[in-house]
Amino acid sequence: MAVADKLETALTSVDWNGNVLAFVKDKRPAEELASANMKLAVWSRQFEIADRNNPSLCFIREMQVAGQHVTALIALALYKAAAGSMRAVFETALYYIYFRTHLSELATLARDSRFFLEKKELLEYHKQHTPNFVEVQRALGLNSRLEAWYSKVSSIIHGQIPGTWVEHKSLGEIKPIKATQDISISTFVEGVEIVHRLFLCTVGGELWDRFSSDSKKQLLHGMSGDEKAVLRLDLG
Repeated sequence: MAVADKLETALTSVDWNGNVLAFVKDKRPAEELASANMKLAVWSRQFEIADRNNPSLCFIREMQVAGQHVTALIALALYKAAAGSMRAVFETALYYIYFRTHLSELATLARDSRFFLEKKELLEYHKQHTPNFVEVQRALGLNSRLEAWYSKVSSIIHGQIPGTWVEHKSLGEIKPIKATQDISISTFVEGVEIVHRLFLCTVGGELWDRFSSDSKKQLLHGMSGDEKAVLRLDLG
């Protein structure tokens, strides 16, 4: 049997459709993923309107696609692969809030493959230049949650602990694992919440006056009174 034929056999031996049907049969996890992606969609829509024609919006569009990929991969029981898209959601959000006001560097990024900015540098920029960032992120618990989440997801992606989020030993064994599915979903939901708070601490405040009233209510829903007080963002 040719190598390509063996690959075809392996790929078609997986009941991909069955994996998806098993996933959507339980409404709760599907709703959790849908709600997380909806939060990203609300932010994305408001940025598209409020920051119209900004070249860095390409990162926001990439963020949305990555969130959709997380959903598809989890439904297919490809949990470890989903971790890569989870980190892409966070990193593209981070790129957007930096490069939207650094267009010359954005051009360099597109032109020169050697140009690279690390996460620490991008966050440090906001500590120094975004008004009240340190105060607000502390009140929202952003930095501690961000670092813990990013470290966890990166360790999964890089295989630092083999076997994490992947329990099959061959393609033909790929099937839903409820415990792993639940962990991957909660990790994604936490990642989206971190992105949500990152936006609130940075560009969200700057563009808030251009957001619709409905979107403001959606984005502040669930925030505590103390958190709303430190953010100083209206609902009108």
